[in-house]
Amino acid sequence: MFYRENGQFKTTYAADQQIFAIAQDRWAILALIAFAFIGVPMLADEYLFRAIFIPFLILALAAVGVNILVGYCGQISLGSGAFMAVGAYAAYNTWVRIEGMPLLVALLSGGFFATLVGIFFGIPSLRVKGLYLAVATLAAQFFCDWAFLRISWFTHGNPSGSVSVSNLQVFGLPVESPLQKYLFCLALLVLFALLAKNLVRSAIGREWMAIRDMDVAAAVIGIRPMYAKLSAFAVSSFIIGVAGALWGFVHLGAWEPAAFSVDRSFQLLFMVIIGGLGSIMGSFFGAAFIVVLPIVLNQLLPALGSLVGVEISTAAISHTEFMVFGALIVWFLIVEPHGLAKLWSIGKQKLRLWPFPH
Repeated sequence: MFYRENGQFKTTYAADQQIFAIAQDRWAILALIAFAFIGVPMLADEYLFRAIFIPFLILALAAVGVNILVGYCGQISLGSGAFMAVGAYAAYNTWVRIEGMPLLVALLSGGFFATLVGIFFGIPSLRVKGLYLAVATLAAQFFCDWAFLRISWFTHGNPSGSVSVSNLQVFGLPVESPLQKYLFCLALLVLFALLAKNLVRSAIGREWMAIRDMDVAAAVIGIRPMYAKLSAFAVSSFIIGVAGALWGFVHLGAWEPAAFSVDRSFQLLFMVIIGGLGSIMGSFFGAAFIVVLPIVLNQLLPALGSLVGVEISTAAISHTEFMVFGALIVWFLIVEPHGLAKLWSIGKQKLRLWPFPH
């Protein structure tokens, strides 16, 4: 009953084009953002910041980029981990090779170089699709893994491929403590999420969705497939590259190519499948699910084992995570292909009609 839009009339075109058309949604999002900026720093401790909140924010940003390409444009990609690696190592090189390089500019430069690599490996999408495109983007993963491990220039002369950063500052403010890193990542995530949400509602976003639904019909009505597909690869790779730079600079501090292996690509793909393809909100749901589930299993399984008198090893818990992820992906693909975001949308629709039958 509290979630009805009775009396909320749209009298201007701008009001009709609002991101959140219902006032309750707008207030809920503003309250959630305010709680994230004010409430979480007051309630969370250092462990929560390091283990949950910071990884969640960065992976949610990467999932937004993957969702633009896979969910909105329908181009299957298994090279997301490679684009994150390009963003991290490109940001590192601009950071250490250019004297006085601001941290924010270095992170954005990582997104820029990831865009170039994404466009290059997105060229096969003009001729192939589906499984063949997935294999083509997987080649980007293997190539980047080899390049960052074997070419010492990318690691500033370190043959092991590992690099590290320290003394991070933004506009003269330090980004060293877990709280500072959390607020920095949160600000970037909110900014990119709003930009992505507006972008998918624009003309280019409608072109992406037309290519996803039926590319031949889209070409017939005047949409250029080359421009639509490559622009989706460019925007997606930019966001993923910035997320990769954040993952290396802010979350890890020191990393090697294994931090952006093919497992990371599959993890991001799982996020958008479970969270919801073609939904910015679904990217947040998927990232939260992937980050929180291993922690829940690590706490729950040993407790259950102690109740029944069985000792569960760490390896068994790790294998259980894979089995649960696989089962959930199969379940979502069969029962609800649009993921958690669709379930959330159905719930809101029921609230709008409650208590009347539907």
